[in-house]
This record gives sequence, structure tokens and C-alpha cells, in this order.
Amino acid sequence: MRVIITGGTGLIGRALSARLAQEGHDPIVLTRDPEKAKGDLPSGVRAAGWDGKSGAGWSNLIEAGTTIVHLAGAGVADARWTPSRKREIRESRLISGAAVLAAIQESPAKPRALLQASAVGYYGPRGDEPIDETEPPGSTFLAEVCVEWEASTRAVEAQGIRRAILRTGLVLTPKGGALGKMLLPAKLGANGPLGTGRQGFPWIHLEDEIGAIRFLIDREDATGPFNLAAPNPPSQAEFAKALGRVLHRPSFLPAPAFALRLALGEMADALLDGHRVVPKRLLELGYRFRFPDLEEALADLLGKK
Repeated sequence: MRVIITGGTGLIGRALSARLAQEGHDPIVLTRDPEKAKGDLPSGVRAAGWDGKSGAGWSNLIEAGTTIVHLAGAGVADARWTPSRKREIRESRLISGAAVLAAIQESPAKPRALLQASAVGYYGPRGDEPIDETEPPGSTFLAEVCVEWEASTRAVEAQGIRRAILRTGLVLTPKGGALGKMLLPAKLGANGPLGTGRQGFPWIHLEDEIGAIRFLIDREDATGPFNLAAPNPPSQAEFAKALGRVLHRPSFLPAPAFALRLALGEMADALLDGHRVVPKRLLELGYRFRFPDLEEALADLLGKK
């Protein structure tokens, strides 16, 4: 099976391409610098050139039976949300979505499926109630971006191409992402709650993120949005305490909301406005989480088993 991955040099894309190669499939990562990427990609993964803006150079890679996993987009937490950064976050998603549509239009063969990345930020702040895929979008910056991001590839459905949307939570891995940034403060005991700490903290182990994507690639009946987050989401304070227990460190020194907003600006809202997202449709379809329990997931990731 051929799987073309945009954004394939990122945390999720690299892990997904490695899994596919190990299984004997043909993963192709699209990148602006394929020669540089070759030395960094997992064994068995090919790199192909892509300008991020069009279908030029890769539309011919689409064969009948190909799946496209579209993960490309500027990192939300990589820099302070200045007006220019917010514009980059939005435009990188919309332009790359249009490029995927263009490549499919130019290709003589149509892919069997398109998996479109999104995020749980789609829902905006919701308090304590569980949020499944039937809930409407929020009105924050991230929610609006997610709505446009998801819509950017909707046109493939009119061509009879199956499309599944990956509304991903905070992917846990010690190699980067949210957990990677939390480890040093947590080891120093500075792992207290952010703001009130009552906000939901939708997390997923990297292995389940990749497992769920693989599951959705194979399931011909998987269409529409899927929340990729572990069942029974904790509050942010509960997450901090669990991390402290696994590291055998106290969880104190809370980060007040005003301090986070002073340091991070509008980006702080993404940390302070939580949501208890549940993977209802994924579970109904039959996916079984390998790491549904938070402390077991943290112990596995941090080698504390």
C-alpha cells in the first residue's frame, strides 16, 4: 500500500512513516528538501519534493489504492502568536490543503482515501462536559483555524474519495511536543496546575496516535471526524499530579493565568481553555487503545515501568 504523507518530517509523520515501512508498505514523505530529508527519515521511507503550495512534482505519485495523510501546517506552539504568525498558521493549512486538491485533480488515478489532520482545538473551551464529534466548533482563533483547515480538502468527497478527519489531542512523547517541554520543569518540581488546573487535558500516547491513524487508513467505513484522544480525559491539574507521581517529584509552583498570558500572549489561551474530548466514534468503530490509562502511558514513555 502506498501512503503519501504531507508534513511527514514532523513528530507524527516520522512515527507514522516508520510504522508503515516496518509493515512493508510504501510510505512517501513530501518535503521541500528531499535530499536533506533522506538522511533523517526512517529506513524504508522515501522522500519526494514538494513546494507546499501545489501538486507539482508529486501528483504522478498518486496511484489507485494510494492513501494521502495530510498533516502539513505551521506549528501552533512554535512561536508567539503575533499577527504575522497567526496568518502563517492559517495560510499554511489552507494553501497546503489547496495543493492536495490540485495534486488529486492533476493525477490520472484517484486515491482511495484522504486523512485530513485537525485538532481538538476545533471545539474551543467547553468547561467540564465530555465532548464528542457531534459538538459544534468554538469561536477561538484555533477553533476557527480548525474549521477552515478541515474544509480545505472537503471537495474530494464530491469525487467519491473517502475522507476522515483527525482531531488530535496533545500527543505524548518524550522526544518532543507538549510532554518534551514539560519534563524539565516537572523534574524540578515546577509542575503545578496552569491557571485553575480544572480545564480538560485531552492527551494521547504517540503509539495510539499512530495506531488510530493506521486503523482509520484500513477502515473503508471510516469517514468524517474522529477525536484522537485517550478515553477519560483528566483535568490539567490531574495530569500534572500524575506526571509528578511517575517522576517521583512533587507537583507545586502553579502557573497563574496572568503570568502565562504575559509570557505567551494569546497562545496562553490554548493552555488555559481546556476541553474534555472523548474518542466516541473511534471506540464505536472498534479501535482499542493500548494506553487508555494516563499513568501507565507516562510510565511507558518515561521508562518508569
